Amino acid sequence: MFDRLIGNQRVKETLRRMLATRRVPGALCFAGEEGVGKKLFALEVAKALNCRTPAGVEACDDCPSCARIERFVWPSADDRDAHKKLIWSAHPDVAMARPYNRAILVDAMRDLEREANFRPYEGRARIFIIEDAEKLNEAASNALLKTLEEPPATTHLFLVTQRPAALLPTIRSRCQTVRFSPLAAAEIEAYLLGGDRSSSADRKGAKVKKISQDDARLLAHLSRGSIGRALATDAESYRRQREAMLDVLGALALTNDRARLLRAAEELNDAKRKDEYEPRLEVLENLIHDVWTIALGANTEQLVNPDVLDQLKKIAARTEGARPARWLREIEQHRQGFAVNINRKAATDALFLSMASQ
Repeated sequence: MFDRLIGNQRVKETLRRMLATRRVPGALCFAGEEGVGKKLFALEVAKALNCRTPAGVEACDDCPSCARIERFVWPSADDRDAHKKLIWSAHPDVAMARPYNRAILVDAMRDLEREANFRPYEGRARIFIIEDAEKLNEAASNALLKTLEEPPATTHLFLVTQRPAALLPTIRSRCQTVRFSPLAAAEIEAYLLGGDRSSSADRKGAKVKKISQDDARLLAHLSRGSIGRALATDAESYRRQREAMLDVLGALALTNDRARLLRAAEELNDAKRKDEYEPRLEVLENLIHDVWTIALGANTEQLVNPDVLDQLKKIAARTEGARPARWLREIEQHRQGFAVNINRKAATDALFLSMASQ
């Protein structure tokens, strides 16, 4: 049932109308940010179309058909041969195609083309879900087009993507797009604290675990509307990285301590923390955005880091209005330098000293 899914009420109503009028298109494109539940909604429609004891137009979530549609056995990520075929759920009429490395293989789309021509074995409809559809390469896209041109009446293709513009125009034109919005921080916080998280077992490998209220609030604000991102973020690690970046921001705005900035650049480039370099820059950007929000007198409910509001206010009080924009521009230019072979330590030194002079 759609009510067990978080947020996107408009999408729920759209899908309910399609089911009520028995006019679910042959091809739907579920488009939106990663981790907002697009694939879960696609599976919910698949269940509604094949449920044995539907609750109105929606699935009951209790019958054997509903239970089996959600049950997949995923191949290992490095098993290329397994990704050349569709991955079937425990239900014989519901299958999924997943990318191998960075592309959906043409063989999987040819397998889909063959299977789409069969009538349902057990239910009323055959459902094929293409996950990360933006990773269809040219050959795979052309193979999919053959199915999209004349899909059988009992076949439905659901393309799940966070970048619909990356799909071929000929594919987009044959799909009805259902657009998903980012979730509200309050919705994500409530979900993390006690909602039914069993349906998130396949969110990019994220594990369900008990979360404190403070952690749930922090993760909800960090998520940018994505449950998947909230589940994948470690609150303790983020706080540790944030403490270091608050020190950098304090040196920039409060003390103009350039020696401290150079020490921070050295710490940032420590070989033991090489995997934290990009995440720490992102944390610094989040903090700068928050300082800018406070300095402009905007609504602090939109802050990413409301739990360190007092520290941010002190920095904002000493930060001239346009300075955060210049800092963010410097960081973006620094990121662009990663495309070439630069000395990261020297570049970080230059970044922090340039930000200090802004």
